[in-house]
Formats: sequence, C-alpha cells, structure tokens
Amino acid sequence: MMKKQTPQQFSPRPAQGGPPKKPKVKKGPRPTKPGQDRDAPATGPRDDDDGGNDRAERLQKALARAGVASRRAAEQMIVDGRVRVNDLVVKELGTKIDPSKDIVRVDGRLIQVMPAEAQEKVYFLLNKPTGFLTTTKDDRGRRTVMDLVRAASAARIYPVGRLDYDAEGALLLTNDGELANLLTHPRYHVPKTYHAKVKGVPREEDLDKLRRGISLEDGPTKPAHVEVIQRARVNTWIEITVTEGRNRLIKRMFWRIQHPVLKLVRTKFGALDTEGLRVGEYRELEPKELAQLRSILD
Repeated sequence: MMKKQTPQQFSPRPAQGGPPKKPKVKKGPRPTKPGQDRDAPATGPRDDDDGGNDRAERLQKALARAGVASRRAAEQMIVDGRVRVNDLVVKELGTKIDPSKDIVRVDGRLIQVMPAEAQEKVYFLLNKPTGFLTTTKDDRGRRTVMDLVRAASAARIYPVGRLDYDAEGALLLTNDGELANLLTHPRYHVPKTYHAKVKGVPREEDLDKLRRGISLEDGPTKPAHVEVIQRARVNTWIEITVTEGRNRLIKRMFWRIQHPVLKLVRTKFGALDTEGLRVGEYRELEPKELAQLRSILD
C-alpha cells in the first residue's frame, strides 16, 4: 500500500513593526524523496519494508507479469514518471505494491495487476492471417490479432513478440507476462522458423551470407539455418530459422542479398508449429508444448 505523508510545516516569522503572526500550516508542496515527483510524493514501502504484507511485490515485477513490458523496460517507465499508483506518480524502483488492492496506471491506462497466485495462466497458439497488426490496440482503428481471439479467454491475453502486418503464421498469446518476457529476451535465443517466398533465385554464396550472419544497419545478424524448399523460374521458397527478434529481420536479410520477400509465413515458434491449424484459427497449448517452451529457457 502507498504510505501517506504529512504536510510540511513551516515556522512563523514575526512581521516587521508588529506582533508575530499566528502560526499556520502551509499546505504544499509536500516533502519528497530523491527521484520522486512533487505532484505525487507518496510511495509504497521500500524493498526492505513490506509493511508485513505478504502480497507486497515490486512494482516493476507486477507490471512485467501483467504484460506491460519487460521488467527492465518497466523500470524505465517508473523512472520516467509514466506510472501512477493510487493516482500518485511513483519514480522509485524500490516501491512495492499490493496487487490485490492498489490501482496502477501506465500513461493513464489502467493496468490489471493481480497477485500471482490469483491469476490463472492461459496460453494460445494463433495461426495469424495477413492484414492484422500484432498488438492489443491500434489508435487508427486497424484490425489487430485480438480481434481473432476475443472468445479465447476471459483473461487479458496479449501477443508474444511480433509478426509483421503482411506476414502470417505461428503467434503465441498469453497472460503470463514473465514467460512472455523471457521468450522475447535476446539472451534465450528462441528459434523461429519461416517459409519465405523471395523474388528471383538466390545463389548459394548469397544464402551462405545469411547462414554465417550478414551486416544490417542495426548490426550483424546471428547465424541462421537456411534451406531451399522450392525453386521456380521467377521466385524461390526458402526455409530460414533465426534466433533473434529484431523488427522486420527476415525481410531485411533477404533485401540485403537483393532478393526481396514476396510472402512470409512463420511455421514454428520454438517447438510450437501451426500444423493442423488453419489460417485465422487458434487453439490452447497442450501441457507438453508448454513444457517444451519452458525447456528452451533452462
């Protein structure tokens, strides 16, 4: 819970040439701690003080579990003053909250934070069609993947990672923020397999560049597994597996060797594949599939 602070009191000063004025309390601004916004001086207990509340947990951890962002990104949101708890801006990384009671907002948006033990975790695999944004909301009113899974669960689920608007294939959705953040963290190198239809017929020496790693504007890529599936006179189908999650990575890799992508389908995310799942359909994960996903992170 957030602690309240009492207003700062100021000592009275005698007016020149007359009797001292009656002491009065000045209402604001209230005292603040280092890094705390004066408009919202109260903060929750520090790491070493949970007020005896067994449910208290760090604010950034609660935000990550709610799927707002990774824990590190959530910490930056807090420092930047974008997070309010019970209508008070919080900028201290040591702040703890009670997810069962405290009201948390990020950029004015209400965040559903619940105690970890009270949140039932759900996991769905969607075979995403083209023409849908991989996001929970679009300010321009365009269709998102959430339009395809409205009936999947009463829980607030969200997509794990990205899949381009004009790409289709395997997309994981869940309300398990911690697992989602781990699966998208570059440290764990979760493999993602794509079938790419590219313009023309790439030479083996060009494909070898992708296998070894190729330089892009944001740095060299990690080695990729690349196999030709089918060659035609004017285009080629290629299977490529990468372990990075950079924006538009596959398209940029093939553009670099001058064979732009005409169609892109993600066939696998980790051990998950879309076999038997028609485009636009989704299903809940089997326990063994979830275990296989978690094994990647061990």
